[in-house]
Amino acid sequence: MAAAGAVTTDVLIVGAGPTGLVLAADLARRGVGALLVERAESLFPGSRGKGLQPRTQEVLFDLGVLDAVRAAGTEYPTMLIWEGDEPGQEWDMLERTEPTEQVPFANGWLIPQARTQAVLYARLRELGGEVRFGAGLTGLEQDAEGVTATLDDGSTVRARYAVAADGGRSTVRRALGIGMTGETVDPKPMLVADVRIAEDAPVPDTHWHVWPKAPEGGVAFCPLPSDEGRVFQLAAQYADEAAVPDTSPGAVAKLLATRTPLREEHVAEVIWASDFRARAALADRFREGRIFLAGDAAHVHSPAGGQGLNTSVQDAYNLAWKLAAVLGGAPARLLDTYEEERVPIAEDILGISTRIHRAGADSRAVQRGKEVQQLGIGYRESALTRETRTGLPEGALRAGDRAPDGRRGGVRLFDAFRGPHWTLLAVGTDAELPPVDGERIRAVRIPAYEAYGTGVFLVRPDGYVGWAGETAEGVREYLAEVGVVPGRGEAAPE
Repeated sequence: MAAAGAVTTDVLIVGAGPTGLVLAADLARRGVGALLVERAESLFPGSRGKGLQPRTQEVLFDLGVLDAVRAAGTEYPTMLIWEGDEPGQEWDMLERTEPTEQVPFANGWLIPQARTQAVLYARLRELGGEVRFGAGLTGLEQDAEGVTATLDDGSTVRARYAVAADGGRSTVRRALGIGMTGETVDPKPMLVADVRIAEDAPVPDTHWHVWPKAPEGGVAFCPLPSDEGRVFQLAAQYADEAAVPDTSPGAVAKLLATRTPLREEHVAEVIWASDFRARAALADRFREGRIFLAGDAAHVHSPAGGQGLNTSVQDAYNLAWKLAAVLGGAPARLLDTYEEERVPIAEDILGISTRIHRAGADSRAVQRGKEVQQLGIGYRESALTRETRTGLPEGALRAGDRAPDGRRGGVRLFDAFRGPHWTLLAVGTDAELPPVDGERIRAVRIPAYEAYGTGVFLVRPDGYVGWAGETAEGVREYLAEVGVVPGRGEAAPE
């Protein structure tokens, strides 16, 4: 029961980072009421998660913000390895590939986290949503019908579901008593900061500069897109495991002067700074009743490989359509598939990030390729996946896989998929399709396309093939099971 004077909403989201913003925006475009609360007085100001992988760019395309994200970012620069004050070898951290019909966004995109969040916040507001800043969580209880939260301003929120998107030190996760199982990736402390430097500072904006043998610990200095002068992200490791990084502006300037060719006077401003030790950990579960963990609240990574923010965004993208469906009357068991699908992905990505971190910042072994792009992520083993065809050749697209882009018969597939609906896609077949309403499910026919072969494919709202068959026989039963069309007469969950 809602307390007297409590704010009521369908979904309470705690934390307005990329995870919370994507979740809130995706729910808003589905007509779901959500309250997004954030303890801080404003959005995070720094660059922390500065890379968007190709699959995340596809998510942002679907949310209608990719053009703005691309305009606010840039391609990754190549690395320049220094020996003291002398520039040395250049090499490319990325295995770059050309865009293709199936993969239109082929490479990572460099954009500071603050800029990504600003774009997502603007989109949320366009959709009628808002962030309640200065609202920290102080208490959380749940019962059979919903969740009751208290905030540090004394107000109360009553919601049918809640999502913890409040980072690695998640207040929600701790309140639920959910542990984190993991390991220290590297015991040596690190400092990360955004630094504005003078125009005459002796490092060009054309490269990502690395001093792997700098005194006291290696340094990386990456140029960031900025409208306010020359801004770089500093990442510095301390060789001494007992060191305590000093994040004050003067100490950051001194570190740069000690370890790189820059002088203290080259540092015009330290915009943001933080310290950490690289750790990999996974929450023991991603759900407790009506409360879900997403993003860093569910898994923390080394920053190596650029996986943390990207995995977090895709957590939100996976959860949003399921919450909306259940709130709209789909069977409550649909929400069980969030943890089922996302835990194995998080486990795999923790391993990737840890391996890349331990390989070393200037090693060819850390060149980022397909394994970090997240295009190969899929849900073939999910309870939501139905593959009804047999005898498929090696490499064939299967139910559970990401649905590729392409243009056939005047249709661009990513445009057809874009939005909160399912897509019933007939490829190179005249097979009869069941009638659809055009709102929850859209039917599309295209000529044969090698990325799909031929057949009928039901594409989920998050861009993965949920069901596949030679004909549409069985697809309506599947849709009834997941609650998209009336089928078994199950009552909507309370």
